[in-house]
Amino acid sequence: MKRALVFSLVCVLGLSFAGLAQTLSGSWDTDITIDPQKTSFVDALALTSVLKVNYGIGDWTFGSVTALSENGWTDQDFSATGVLGAFSITSALDLNPNATFGDWTTTAKVSIAGVSFSGTFKLDGTDAYLTLTGKGGIGTPVVVDVKVEFGDPTALSGCDLDFQAITIGVDFTFCDCAPIESEIKFDCEGLAYIKFVTKGIAIPNLPWVTIGATLQYTLQTKTLVLTPTFDFGAITCFDLYFDVDTTGGNLTFNSITIYGIGIECTIGGVEFGALSQWGTGPKTGLLKGTEYWEVYWIGTDDDGCCGPFEFDLAVFFKDKGTKLFDIALVQATMELQIASQFTFNTGLKINVETGAFTEWVIGFLVTW
Repeated sequence: MKRALVFSLVCVLGLSFAGLAQTLSGSWDTDITIDPQKTSFVDALALTSVLKVNYGIGDWTFGSVTALSENGWTDQDFSATGVLGAFSITSALDLNPNATFGDWTTTAKVSIAGVSFSGTFKLDGTDAYLTLTGKGGIGTPVVVDVKVEFGDPTALSGCDLDFQAITIGVDFTFCDCAPIESEIKFDCEGLAYIKFVTKGIAIPNLPWVTIGATLQYTLQTKTLVLTPTFDFGAITCFDLYFDVDTTGGNLTFNSITIYGIGIECTIGGVEFGALSQWGTGPKTGLLKGTEYWEVYWIGTDDDGCCGPFEFDLAVFFKDKGTKLFDIALVQATMELQIASQFTFNTGLKINVETGAFTEWVIGFLVTW
């Protein structure tokens, strides 16, 4: 009798889910990096592999992300996103492969009569946190945002019921010309601060500079900070990189420095680019995070024998390099879509300074 009841329930549930739209999608992205300079074959190999699987049924999507490296299984995440009645729910579970618990975070949102409410619960080891927010408009130009937090272990020792803080934000337009973002925060010791922020203050006859202002009060202090934003406009053909030196809370413009120049263009399906950056300005593009100050590259994105084919070759230059023209690094990458759901890629780096073949990457991407 019990078996018949269980079988009936399975049939009912199966028929219920059968009427819902179901999808299965994902990807497997893997790169194998070979360092020819290593004496040991094991040390020469590095693996990065990420497997993503998403299963959709009705209004819900369940996901899994598995990360692997040359050291084995490194990370495992699960997620769920969907609708339950009037609530939109998102949940994420992080697990560590060494049999330890990472964290679990769940957020529920609902909108009632033009007011949006949100609640986030997080379980992190032995600590639990709860954040409640509400946001709505009082007429078109005014927006109110309220945030209440419980359970932060860094909260002050005098907090009762693990209360951390409540933050209330109100956005409005003052005198029909100045957008204001205001915020007031209370913690368990009382008033923490009151803050007013505005942006886009124009300077007459100086259209490429706008000013932002932040006015903040505490029980003991009042501070006013001005922040400039520079827009030098569109530059034809060449890209110029500017650095503006400012000092003081009331802003003194000391100097404007051009620390870089670049160009990109496409000729007959072939893309050419050059970028030079010097001085103390922040490096961007291919130079970001490198020791090089200049790079030239050429690439193509065209149809190959089997599918879309991409090829890029970049040459980097180092200040006071030891080789001809200060050439220091040559980097090449290639990507070929063999089938609609399978892409092969490879790349290599050659350090011209040392004459060493420093890196070779072989990888593939599978999607479904």
